[in-house]
Amino acid sequence: MTRKRIALLGATGSIGESTLRVIRRHRQRLQLTTIAAHSSVEKLASIANEFGVRHIALFDQDACNRAKRSRRFDAGCRFYAGSDGLVEAATIPEVDMVLVAVVGTQGLAPALAAIEAGKTIALASKEILVLAGKFIMAAARRKQVAVLPVDSEHSAIFQCLQGEKAKHIKRLLLTASGGPFRDYGIEEMADIRPADALKHPNWSMGPKITVDSSTMANKGLEMIEARWLFDMQPQQVDVVIHPQSIVHSMVEFVDGSIIGQLSPPSMTFAIQHTLLFPDRDEGVEATLDFSKPFALDFRPPDLERFPCLKLARQAMVSGGGAPATFNAANEVAVDAFLAEKIEYLAISRVIAKTLERMPAKEPASLNSILKADASAREVATSLISTHEY
Repeated sequence: MTRKRIALLGATGSIGESTLRVIRRHRQRLQLTTIAAHSSVEKLASIANEFGVRHIALFDQDACNRAKRSRRFDAGCRFYAGSDGLVEAATIPEVDMVLVAVVGTQGLAPALAAIEAGKTIALASKEILVLAGKFIMAAARRKQVAVLPVDSEHSAIFQCLQGEKAKHIKRLLLTASGGPFRDYGIEEMADIRPADALKHPNWSMGPKITVDSSTMANKGLEMIEARWLFDMQPQQVDVVIHPQSIVHSMVEFVDGSIIGQLSPPSMTFAIQHTLLFPDRDEGVEATLDFSKPFALDFRPPDLERFPCLKLARQAMVSGGGAPATFNAANEVAVDAFLAEKIEYLAISRVIAKTLERMPAKEPASLNSILKADASAREVATSLISTHEY
């Protein structure tokens, strides 16, 4: 059996760790050939030794230099440094699929380069489609490259849409746990501290995405991502609160039928589906046990208590550079909150003010998107430093 050769960009994060669990389970079908991280030399060395990886990329140049000097890596390893190194590592001939799970915009250039090189893309980094969905999907169509979703919500929708006609789709229903504060009142939210926001009830994730889940900014980014992945209009993408995180998302069709995908709240299910697609195989962990009772609850999101979701929809409807502005302002605001420079409720206010000050004109090129992203970060940073939010 020919093994599918995987490049894992973001090997040391939570998505990376779940991906490694899937590859361990299916070594006869999957081969890890390339790994990348920001600066985690020791973790990459451990992964390289376990899986026999020979291509190692580190975004941080100093970390890459340390890796080259380290005796923990096999003598036959090749190292790649910086943004250019990520691009080179993602496009080597020994790769069939590139799983992009790096934080922020670092994955944009390697994703585009991998598409141009004809690699299948497995996408876990929401920011890439939020920033440049038009360009990514256009490039994928031109090169006839598949862009497969890794997020559990988008994987669920992808699975629900198999064999269905586009004209039969009424809307996509992204489920959201609601995070740790789904039942908080506004007054209680005013007292939320970083340690509180980093305790998600269902998922184990990195700090930034965990805070995003608590504000529902994460679900806003997922709406924008879904709009591009599945070629939907903004009004065809909705969100519903589902505290159990068992129904990962649903699709409503024009005849009123709704199809959903269910599995326990673990990323291994979605990751395995993507890596093995179009095949299926035995999973990494146990699935739902219907011999025991459990309940599934749904309710609409409260946009007054979670204004980030409302702002994300506004950005999606406005189009142009607005989604990139939303993403940039949110990243700056979350960093400031985690550093205890702003309060929790100020996150949405910083985003709203940044959206007000930034033009939403349609970007003409990828370079113009990156410039707009940088400008939005400057505006958000200035708002925080001058307390104008």
